Amino acid sequence: MSEHQTKEQIKEQIITLVSQYGALASQPRAFEPGVTVVPPAGKVVGAKEMELMVEASLDAWLTTGHFNDKFEARLAKFLGVKHLITVNSGSSANLVAFNTLTSPKLGERAIKPGDEVIGVAAGFPTTVNPILQFGAVPVFVDVELGTYNIDATKIEAAITGKTKAIMLAHTLGNPYNLEVIVALCKKHNLWLIEDCCDALGSTYDGKLVGTFGDIGTLSFYPAHHITMGEGGAVFTNNYDLKQIAESFRDWGRDCYCAPGKDNTCNKRFCWKLGTLPEGYDHKYTYTHLGYNLKITDMQAACGLAQMDRLEGFVEARKHNFAYLKDRLKSCEEFLILPEATPNSDPSWFGFPMTLRPAANANRVDLLTYLDQYKIGTRLLFAGNLTRQPYMIGRNYRVSGELINTDRVMNDTFWIGVYPGLTEEMLDFAAGKIEAFFGVNFD
Repeated sequence: MSEHQTKEQIKEQIITLVSQYGALASQPRAFEPGVTVVPPAGKVVGAKEMELMVEASLDAWLTTGHFNDKFEARLAKFLGVKHLITVNSGSSANLVAFNTLTSPKLGERAIKPGDEVIGVAAGFPTTVNPILQFGAVPVFVDVELGTYNIDATKIEAAITGKTKAIMLAHTLGNPYNLEVIVALCKKHNLWLIEDCCDALGSTYDGKLVGTFGDIGTLSFYPAHHITMGEGGAVFTNNYDLKQIAESFRDWGRDCYCAPGKDNTCNKRFCWKLGTLPEGYDHKYTYTHLGYNLKITDMQAACGLAQMDRLEGFVEARKHNFAYLKDRLKSCEEFLILPEATPNSDPSWFGFPMTLRPAANANRVDLLTYLDQYKIGTRLLFAGNLTRQPYMIGRNYRVSGELINTDRVMNDTFWIGVYPGLTEEMLDFAAGKIEAFFGVNFD
């Protein structure tokens, strides 16, 4: 490099080299059946993600910055929502979303310790953990086989005078019955939190999930629809909820200045809150029991590049799901194949299946068989949360019986549909499932 080169010229050369490296590093490798792993999920990143991440690192801003501003704005536009804030994981997104509804600023509608929140036990723990941690009571309702979502016909029976909210994930990207659930929330004045961590791009009645309830959440873990490594988001159309969520994300402070900014409210030393002295610095006034859950700008840079690919990712997931659904019809005697919720168009996270009695097989035998051929599988997360070791002694309630939830715990598994899988990989996975059951594919 010439000693007379400017900083911007050197930066341009670095980005060019990163682009060349990224193009080579992201080249697909030849598939070797039984040798190449067929993962259930994974990230798909390339040169553009690497370019923007390196650019962010050269800025050395490190905390949330201009890449995050662009990412938040672009994702909010995609979702069609007014407000979206990033957090450091999907789990944190659920924590912030739930805690937002506990804020004293919400008056009588605020969730208080002892209040009940309806959900399911057949899911991921972090959709339930914030409820337990706060001291509210999760109420578990059974799920349907096939859709693997809450049985909407059983929700109203679970509602009591203590019920304040419904908090549910769209299982593996498959929307739950939002028509019934939204109507129940309106009827009983309940909050609705939509955990969309597995469902970015899924629609119900032609409208994106996450936009039906009061708050939606997303995850950007490598397994999810777009990635920034670690990261998540909380989104809403309610400005008051957005401000409260931001407070919980930003240490619980009352101040809403962006990082590096001061006195956005133009009355930084004019507030009188709590029993603090009048004029106490607003930047150090806390109205919520909060945390620091922000992301770095390097993460946001990766996410911003992923936004260019989001629509293609969604279509690839739908294509891969349809391909497997058609191919595995040969095994319907032995497996319950997944069904989209009526009136929905899922952006599938995985392809779930449940062993039928006619299979005359144990799930562990099938998964061990597939593992021998490097075909990755996953269970439907916790299976039945009430049977998990950490739930011993916890305060929860079961409405009715969890018959299907136990079936999920014992007999359900899923394989991948993520965009990094080729039809050759899908054929190999499906073929081995058919071979396990002695089915010949025509």
